[in-house]
Amino acid sequence: MPDAPPDEVPLGFAREWIEFADPADPDHIVRADLTWLASAWTCIFGRGCAGVVEGRPDDGCCSHGAFFADDDDLARVTASVADLTDADWQLAPVGREAWTEQDGQDDEGGVRSMRTRVVDGACVFLNRPGHAGGTGCALHAMALRTGVHPLTTKPDVCWQLPVRREEEHVDRPDGTRVLLTTLGEFDRRGWGAGGHDLHWWCTGAPAAHVSPEPLVDTYAAELTELIGLAAYTELRRLTELRLDQGLVAPHPASPVPVELHRRRPAG
Repeated sequence: MPDAPPDEVPLGFAREWIEFADPADPDHIVRADLTWLASAWTCIFGRGCAGVVEGRPDDGCCSHGAFFADDDDLARVTASVADLTDADWQLAPVGREAWTEQDGQDDEGGVRSMRTRVVDGACVFLNRPGHAGGTGCALHAMALRTGVHPLTTKPDVCWQLPVRREEEHVDRPDGTRVLLTTLGEFDRRGWGAGGHDLHWWCTGAPAAHVSPEPLVDTYAAELTELIGLAAYTELRRLTELRLDQGLVAPHPASPVPVELHRRRPAG
């Protein structure tokens, strides 16, 4: 009998969005999904995650490897690999060199077709159950061991998920142009048509909406990296105000109320 993953809510539900100008750059507009950012979602890897491939819950979302966003992404991870110890990395290849592979070719044959190598059904950086250093991402564990944030060591796609950032330049009717950054939920549809074939995806599952603090707070470092400190500070302030007033369209997968503690100025 196939595994029965935790339930997920239907994809089509009402959402609240907010749009504001970046205080540090009036030509940068942020559009954010408050329904998602005010939700109680949190990563439950190793504590209820069913995995994206049936029968492989210990993989989490690491079954298919991680594609690199650009040359900077690849260079940063390459530098992090040099800092991994044998204790950090269970599946370290001989010579530490064969940890990437090509997955087809994009139009330009560039870095976007390169991903972390898949070994025995999952990412080469995924330490399997029973590893002395613990189960999970070797790059993540190394970051915690050395006191840095995992977003500085892992591929972009790994630390950004499950937040989806899209950027485009928009021409306004008055002839001005702005950069529009949209922050939303990376749900099944974010993976394209194949997303519907995943065994399980956590963003719409009540089992993963168990944090007492909202995502805008627990993902502060990641959101700051995505939109900048000034824009994040404004996003957090506006989310706080909206929660005070009562969110009209809360996330249907969030069964617990969240609390966004006010940040008091340093005295």
